[in-house]
Amino acid sequence: MTRLPLLVAWLLILALSACSVGPKYVKPETPTPSAYREQPPDQYKEAPGWKTAQPSDAFPKGEWWRIFGDPELDQLESRIDVSNETLKAAEARFRQSRALVQAARSRLFPSIGVAPQVTGNRLSQNRALPTPMNSAYSDLVMPFDFSYEVDLWGRVHRSIAAARQEAQATAADLETLRLSLHAELALDYFELRSLDAQKRLLDDTLVSYEKAVELTRNRYDGGLASGAELAQARTQLETARAQDIELGVERANFEHAIAVLTGRAPGEVSLPQRPLDLSPPVIPVGIPSQLLERRPDVASAERRVAEANEQIGIAHTAFFPTLLLTLTGGFQGESPVNWFAWPSRFWALGPSAAQTAFDAGRRRALAASARENYDALLAAYRQTTLDAFRQVEDNLSALRTLEQEANAQRAAVEQARRSLELAMNRYKGGLVTYLEVVSAQTIALQNERAAVDILRRRMLSSVLLIKALGGGWDVSKLPQT
Repeated sequence: MTRLPLLVAWLLILALSACSVGPKYVKPETPTPSAYREQPPDQYKEAPGWKTAQPSDAFPKGEWWRIFGDPELDQLESRIDVSNETLKAAEARFRQSRALVQAARSRLFPSIGVAPQVTGNRLSQNRALPTPMNSAYSDLVMPFDFSYEVDLWGRVHRSIAAARQEAQATAADLETLRLSLHAELALDYFELRSLDAQKRLLDDTLVSYEKAVELTRNRYDGGLASGAELAQARTQLETARAQDIELGVERANFEHAIAVLTGRAPGEVSLPQRPLDLSPPVIPVGIPSQLLERRPDVASAERRVAEANEQIGIAHTAFFPTLLLTLTGGFQGESPVNWFAWPSRFWALGPSAAQTAFDAGRRRALAASARENYDALLAAYRQTTLDAFRQVEDNLSALRTLEQEANAQRAAVEQARRSLELAMNRYKGGLVTYLEVVSAQTIALQNERAAVDILRRRMLSSVLLIKALGGGWDVSKLPQT
């Protein structure tokens, strides 16, 4: 009969353990435009199979860089996931966060400990209260301790939820870093190939300038050109040669950066020269509301808002008592013979409650701190979404403007080449001085280099647009830890 009230108390405690204090999490609303203000470039609209509502269809799953159709870039990108040390560190942090989820989940279960003890004792015969028993004896104890914190107010469950949300945020951080590293490699690669295109242009220009120097020298020897004109031709040649050499410094820097990104020493990577000859790919952008599901940094910020909400609930549980159930039992004897005998058993069972009566406002301060942290993370989340929309708009605008600029620049290059041809013919006919040729050469080279640079910027904007769109990632890939 004495055990019945104890059983009822246990059942009542377990029923109360389903209670929870603190606010329930609701995903925050964010300002989301219905459509992007910047429209895609004309070539996107005319592309066959263009889809606005299903942007992920055009992205190779997990390998968005393949959309550029460059096998060498594909090979370099494949090394990042297995060789980049920064990514390995982030993966380790994610595994650590998953372990912390398991550590938090373990608090749902009781802890059981054992601490066997064997001691030999001898009591002083001159002690204050002597006894007739033998003053020397052995004490063998085998205690078992059972301890369980009843989650009356949901603190343990909220701690588990907070750890799970932190793990998901860490997973999103990992994907944000992965996306950034792959994008950085693509940017460096196209920068390097753009330099190769610049070098090919300058190499061709040097051949043309050397011929111009030879022509001017022959005219000078024949008395048809002055020494000043010959000096101008040589100056133009050496200036172009210096520019050609300078490209080598920039190219080496990008080559070294690519090596480090792929987990190798700078001196271990040597990419053969190959001028940039690709065109920007068609990149479906979808609608703004989809962007919030496709950006890992947005997902990370939202998960940390959810975690902060759980921390508010945890802070509120400090205002309620903590209930702990403890059971201690085992065997105790004076020798191995009777150590585990039935009469040697002992046990003690009982609940204990603890409640802070006065803490000089500490709990209220911690609760206020948790609420302010939530507000800060909520603002950071909304700012992250605004930044995401801005990045998409920026790169859509850049691609549209650069496409128009590229068309105008092509016309400028054609006219500059025509002007140079006319100037050279006029110089050969003795109608103008070499200064006119120099001016036409300078303008032609500037326009051709500008055309190469516009292509470079279009490729970089394409990479940045893919990065801004999340690179084909979506929130469903968050681990359910």
